[in-house]
Amino acid sequence: MAPAKRIAIIGAGPAGAITVDAFAQEKAFDVIRVFERREKPGGCWVEDEEPPKELSDFERLANRTADEPIAAPESLPAYTPKSSRHRFADTSVYPNLESNIDASVMSFSQEPIPDIKSENSIKVHGPDTPFRHHSVVRQYIEDLLNRNGYQDLIEYNTTVENVEKLKRSNEWKLTLRRSRPGGKYDYWWVEYFDAVVVANGHYTVPFVPYIDGLAEFAQRYPRRVEHTKSFKGVEKYRGKRVIVVGASVSAADICVSLIDVAETPVVASVRGRYNAFFGDIAFRHPQIKRRPPISRISSSSGERTVYFEDGTSVPNVDHIIFGTGYTWSLPFLPGIPTRHNRVPDIYLHVFHQRDPTLAFVGANAAGFTFKVFEWQAVLAARVLAGRAQLPPLNVQKKWEADRIAYKGDGVPFTALAPDFEEYFNTVRELAGEPKEGQPGRRLPKFDPEWVKTFRAGHQKRIDMWERANKAAAARLGKAKL
Repeated sequence: MAPAKRIAIIGAGPAGAITVDAFAQEKAFDVIRVFERREKPGGCWVEDEEPPKELSDFERLANRTADEPIAAPESLPAYTPKSSRHRFADTSVYPNLESNIDASVMSFSQEPIPDIKSENSIKVHGPDTPFRHHSVVRQYIEDLLNRNGYQDLIEYNTTVENVEKLKRSNEWKLTLRRSRPGGKYDYWWVEYFDAVVVANGHYTVPFVPYIDGLAEFAQRYPRRVEHTKSFKGVEKYRGKRVIVVGASVSAADICVSLIDVAETPVVASVRGRYNAFFGDIAFRHPQIKRRPPISRISSSSGERTVYFEDGTSVPNVDHIIFGTGYTWSLPFLPGIPTRHNRVPDIYLHVFHQRDPTLAFVGANAAGFTFKVFEWQAVLAARVLAGRAQLPPLNVQKKWEADRIAYKGDGVPFTALAPDFEEYFNTVRELAGEPKEGQPGRRLPKFDPEWVKTFRAGHQKRIDMWERANKAAAARLGKAKL
């Protein structure tokens, strides 16, 4: 594979930010262009000013086809009336959101996240709290891009609508649409590149499972069916009867936050597959009532009853909040299908086996997040610069087959835990180190202490929930005397 000279990076969140730096430091590329559909950097850490769009088209949300591309004009460049189609660019950030990973292991290796702690985090976790408010994390990402002229590489308010490999020229053709806030028109154009790095994240399109009667309930009672992505605070739920669906971190956080506001017990509908790091501690609160999955919802004749698989039901439900995860959506890559909510045929979660000039940064489930992005970005930069070589295709295919046998052919495939050290070392060894005097971002050796710190941060949150559970049990016990 010949070295690439023109690089397109999709996304200016944390994965995109470190990818820009890795490629710029390599000093091997003539063109580096970044396309970000939001108005500023930060990705899923950007807090929206506008209220979220109401959920609709539940059939497509359930079958994971909700995010459709917009057809381009026949002739480009062109202006068209501004599209009104919802593209799920809003984020799940709410005012009090904090990171749930220790900042030291969340940071990139050479750029620590600032030691700025919120009053609320100090109150909950003590003066040594390792967590950071979402605004600190977002600014950290922006600061990474606002150095060395990187900000001049980025096109904001720009959606990549299509990515196509041209066989004749062996180029990647990107169809782009700029839509400025408040504007009346969209501007469409195309650009050409030797390689594309997809760093757009996969926490944007909400997944809502099919439930009999859900769409009818949502239609009769607007803004009563939500995804945790739309959660912006607790006040709207004051005194309301709420059911939260899901068993992972977002569902746990929302259940706990509603205890002192909503009608109790807050009902948690869970299937039993709790988050691997946190377990079910949050759901053991005495004012959270666990129920099995929802079987159907009845909303005819003014009824608002939710029925569960065990035959029980809850009447007069005011809100249903789904903490059921996201759909991995790549509408701009029609030739790259997803399977079981992951992207198949990607070696080391980075290079597409059919064409390594298509690379991914951040194609993983929860883990060391930012650090993983850094290692992947450096590897992608080295390979596309021609300074590192991928193994033969049969080796890449065997890696994927072995991982499917180990992890399964679904989202767990993308989770690095518990083998963090093995993955980091594999990527670092393949990327290699720049020789003295040569350009390129250097990756440190994996430090086993990172895993201990990572787990200690999770334990702090578990301890927080356990304290709350014990305090509530004691308080309720006294109230009964």
